[in-house]
Amino acid sequence: MHNIREYEKFVIDTSIFTNPETYSILGDSPREAFLRFLEYIRNLEYAEFFMPPSVYNELMHFVGEDLPPDTELLIRLRPPRKYDIRVTGAFLYELIDEIRERINKGLRVAEKAVRERAETKSEETTIARLREKYRQALREGIIDSKEDLEIVLLAMELDATIITMDAGVRRWAEKLGIRLLNPRAFFSLLSVTKGKFNRK
Repeated sequence: MHNIREYEKFVIDTSIFTNPETYSILGDSPREAFLRFLEYIRNLEYAEFFMPPSVYNELMHFVGEDLPPDTELLIRLRPPRKYDIRVTGAFLYELIDEIRERINKGLRVAEKAVRERAETKSEETTIARLREKYRQALREGIIDSKEDLEIVLLAMELDATIITMDAGVRRWAEKLGIRLLNPRAFFSLLSVTKGKFNRK
């Protein structure tokens, strides 16, 4: 049986409860999966779960606000100390370079859409394709929101493991040497063990 390190800390992301690949392991809906998750982690004596308040507020849109009274004891709400955390200059340079490259990709996608519209394609088809290609060019695989950034910064601050399905958060966590845990494997383990892990 898997062992969790003594007092291991986890920062969890909304995506693990909204992505069908993961929430379906614990329930038929994001809310059901989240409630079962809370039920299981009540039995974890040697793990702490954290979530930035901005991410928690995002999660409430999917699971509702009528939650067990101990929810915020089981999942500690904590924003990162934005003005105390230090990141390397290399991180900032790489982030800026990637943003610039993605903007250029977005421009190329828009240019292609204009050319397609000039042909025989319908306006609706062109716009739908433009939206999808533009989203892929600018948003996939990058930290694209303050919620994503706060997950990464909080994990850095706490020396915690991130549990997420977000490709951008995973990619940038790897760049910064932050531990990651596969949410599918973790949820499967929770469902089998009912949250009763061994201590090392």
